[in-house]
Amino acid sequence: MIRNMKEITIEHHKRRVAGKAYLPLGEHYPILILSHGFNGSGDDFSAQAQTLAENGIGAVTYDFCGGSLRSKSDLKTDEMTVFTEMEDLNAVLDAVISWAGIDKERIFVFGGSMGGLVTSLVAEERADDIRGMALLFPALCVADDWNRRFPNIEDIPEREELWSVPLGRTFFETLHGFSVFERIGNYPGKVLLMHGDKDLVVPVEYSKRANAIYNNSRLEIFHGEGHGFTSDGNDKVTKLLMEFINVEN
Repeated sequence: MIRNMKEITIEHHKRRVAGKAYLPLGEHYPILILSHGFNGSGDDFSAQAQTLAENGIGAVTYDFCGGSLRSKSDLKTDEMTVFTEMEDLNAVLDAVISWAGIDKERIFVFGGSMGGLVTSLVAEERADDIRGMALLFPALCVADDWNRRFPNIEDIPEREELWSVPLGRTFFETLHGFSVFERIGNYPGKVLLMHGDKDLVVPVEYSKRANAIYNNSRLEIFHGEGHGFTSDGNDKVTKLLMEFINVEN
């Protein structure tokens, strides 16, 4: 059973991250930090977080600063970059490590879409703190996509909209020449990749490539699913997450 759900606030880099902690009964429980995708929010994973807590796994959801038009955290979307989101996740991870009651040897991270990209990058830096990493259609294509769009620095506009969400020049400048696959793949913990074979936003080939470079990785392909799963697909994701956290490798 779930002990409680409480709202949390984490301050870092002169900004504030708003989130929620779903805590199970008992002590010394594993915990999963869930990072949302572009223009999403922590509440996108509220159902999964509730189910995890009801099954003895703590869960933390949060809004990236500037990560959404509906974010409850600080910053505007045109102030956000992949690297400010990395700072946000690092701050959440630091906070969770300080909490009483959790099993500090069983802290897991999960990210969907761009949150998956951010999670994969942070895991490379924080391997000693992260027991395992699960990625849902991770947007490992973000830098490739924008570098094709703006191949030269002078091509980058001061402001660009994606899906009606304003992004600032710094977002694109910080990705210029950035190669994701030169930055990931060394994380030594266990990795679970989940991707739909009908994804038109992030081709499944990106997860296949990631699966090939991690030493302890598994790829689950969801047939017929796109970028954003059906209810059945999400139920399977939750089941796989629970198995991933509870099974020792």
